[in-house]
Amino acid sequence: MPPSQVGKSTETYSVSLVTQGKHKFYILSAPSDVLAQCCTVDTRADNPLEGFQRKLDSKRADEIAHYIDEEFGTIPSSIVLSAQPDAELAYSRARRSITFKKTSKSFLILDGQHRVFGFARASSSLRVPVVIYNGLTRAEECRLFIDINTKQRPVPNELLLDIKRLAETETDEESMLSDVFDLFAEEPDSPLLGFMSSAAKAKGKLSRVTFNSAMGNLQRVFDREFP
Repeated sequence: MPPSQVGKSTETYSVSLVTQGKHKFYILSAPSDVLAQCCTVDTRADNPLEGFQRKLDSKRADEIAHYIDEEFGTIPSSIVLSAQPDAELAYSRARRSITFKKTSKSFLILDGQHRVFGFARASSSLRVPVVIYNGLTRAEECRLFIDINTKQRPVPNELLLDIKRLAETETDEESMLSDVFDLFAEEPDSPLLGFMSSAAKAKGKLSRVTFNSAMGNLQRVFDREFP
């Protein structure tokens, strides 16, 4: 449901209230421009006593903006926020909605600061999935930030490289190296048969990442010597 303006500086959104353990949070979608106006970060550099976020990497934010405007243009993962006193957030059980004041410090970003500011720099406006916690202490905000950044494990580079062909995003060099890797891994007379692992690291086996790094260096030498 689209948001309705309750006042010049007030926003109302339909939400789902979710309970996990002892904490409750709201799930909603919000326009990217509203998030940019309402969210802030508290970095260690700006606030060494209580800040815990890293400084914004402008290049990364610009890359996200370019991705939204010029490439696939969809990032479905949620922005995680903590409501601050300035928001004066109120929940209506009857309407299943929240209302908050739109100020520059209504919400502290716990996860997704580069997405928030990348969306803001994009020409396209989009709706963004959002999770909002309310009533967290600073210690709880810090613990949640740590959990988000340590409990989630990134997808291995080996797997990402292995599925690039399926995603049709390989460069010419990656495509060539992938073909050579597959030949070594699959040909019956290959000296590396049984010693290569395409989608993950494996003890005693050669992964795509290591293979590409070594072969890429050799290719650059040949390109230099035999242009």
